[in-house]
Amino acid sequence: MNSGEFRRRGKEMVDFVADYLEGIEGRQVYPDVEPGYLRPLIPTSAPEEPDTFEDILNDVEKIIMPGVTHWHSPYFFAYFPTANSYPALLADILCGAIGCIGFSWAASPACTELETVMMDWLGKMLKLPEAFLAGQVGEGGGVIQGSASEATLMALLAARTKVVRRLQAASPGLTQGAIMEKLVAYSSDQLVATLGTTSCCSFDNLLEVGPICNEENMWLHIDAAYAGSSFICPEFRHLLNGVEFADSFNFNPHKWLLVNFDCSAMWVKKRTDLIGAFKLDPLYLKHSHQDSGLITDYRHWQLPLGRRFRSLKMWFVFRMYGVKGLQAYIRKHVQLAREFECLVRQDPRFEICAEVTLGLVCFRLKGSNKLNEDLLERINSAKKIHLVPCHLRDKFVLRFAICSRSVELTHVQRSWEHIRQLTTDLLRAQRD
Repeated sequence: MNSGEFRRRGKEMVDFVADYLEGIEGRQVYPDVEPGYLRPLIPTSAPEEPDTFEDILNDVEKIIMPGVTHWHSPYFFAYFPTANSYPALLADILCGAIGCIGFSWAASPACTELETVMMDWLGKMLKLPEAFLAGQVGEGGGVIQGSASEATLMALLAARTKVVRRLQAASPGLTQGAIMEKLVAYSSDQLVATLGTTSCCSFDNLLEVGPICNEENMWLHIDAAYAGSSFICPEFRHLLNGVEFADSFNFNPHKWLLVNFDCSAMWVKKRTDLIGAFKLDPLYLKHSHQDSGLITDYRHWQLPLGRRFRSLKMWFVFRMYGVKGLQAYIRKHVQLAREFECLVRQDPRFEICAEVTLGLVCFRLKGSNKLNEDLLERINSAKKIHLVPCHLRDKFVLRFAICSRSVELTHVQRSWEHIRQLTTDLLRAQRD
């Protein structure tokens, strides 16, 4: 494929993607396939001679799409959102074209510097304490990780290294092994200090947890993977109160801020805590500016060596939506969740199981866990909408998360009528 054909095929692919997203409402949200469906549909080895682009694109529709769960369907209400927007898709094309591996400033200065600035932009949108921002001379700063799990692991390893070195400085005779066998990480059944838990979007009280951690000289990491995007709205910013006590903070713009996966934003108050745990400087990675104090080498902030130019997605999205556009998007999803909550409360057969704070509604049919398991089975077997469950205080609960960029009130209302009808059918079948 030369540049001329790339121009032509690129336009075709953009049309294909636009048609897919515009028409996604008409596709069945959850596939009918069984495990192993795909292998018999493709050759057992790669072709010796080139295939045509037309054949490949035809096979996308014939082989791939039947096995796709359509996360961006307005009838997808499972898990939490995964972000999607046209500006981010375009930025991903540019990222792939530039194709740099930004492990150091020298490897591609723009890749490093744009990330530093975008993380400061985002931190200011959240009104994070100044200590978390890089600025011109700050000790903190942000980095894009692959996922919240990755960010949590980074925080855990950095905290471990920091306390080991502190104790060894105080007692030089202590070995690393002797210290590490006594270290304790404190967590709840939701992992770490969490703002917006996966099960029901509940919030830990940072104003209680934070001072204790500071008094005891313990590293506090805060995970706001889903809820963090909402903190750009002034009416939800209070949910982040207490972040000033944290050593590190993380949330996923790739969930709810229209920046495609992967883009997990992590900030630390003292970047030396991360660099001290992960710094590695073989000769072939050294460069003349690394000790100047003016630049960042992000390979010291993460587990992998290489990294993509992910900040381009943030730059495109933030500029093309603006803060007000992003705030409007968050508010729309929250309002739709409240509309669904009202619909549930109007049916005496159902109950709301957790406070509806953002875009997630936890509800169940009054009765046994088995009854709710049967209802969810009917919902997902019908494949008109897609939900997943959780357990709250030993109760089997259905989660209804507002996810799609294109979801509207009509989709929520139709989904609720579908759930009500399946409930009526289920209760009638039980009586019969």
